[in-house]
Amino acid sequence: MVDHENIVKLYEVYETDSSVYLVLELLEGGELFHRIPFMNNYEDTDIKTLMKNLLSALAHMHELGIMHRDIKPDNILLESAKNDYDIRIADFGLSTFVNDTEILYKRCGTPGFIAPEIIAYKEGSKMYNEKCDIFSAGLIFYIL
Repeated sequence: MVDHENIVKLYEVYETDSSVYLVLELLEGGELFHRIPFMNNYEDTDIKTLMKNLLSALAHMHELGIMHRDIKPDNILLESAKNDYDIRIADFGLSTFVNDTEILYKRCGTPGFIAPEIIAYKEGSKMYNEKCDIFSAGLIFYIL
């Protein structure tokens, strides 16, 4: 359902009695999380391109009514070690549809990257929405 150049591609799913195997595109650059400590001389143009790619992918997901709910540097993979801005959003384990009123994990995400509306959510209160992903993207921008 999700097809965007900055979202990891899922090619096949194989299931056995005890395991599920996901065949994803090969990404050899590692996680953004592991690259950040080495970004001392990070160029503004690289940060701008990375954030443009991240926000473009999030906009695509949000247009489809999907929220990721766990945007963090660990879940942003780099295509190769050659640059720091060809990224893919990965790990959709906490993602859900925006209009899903029975969210499996109402409070979820990674401490330090969770939007305030998720933390403040109480049963019966107004549901949070895809804007929680934008908050997390803003934190990544701040870190960079």
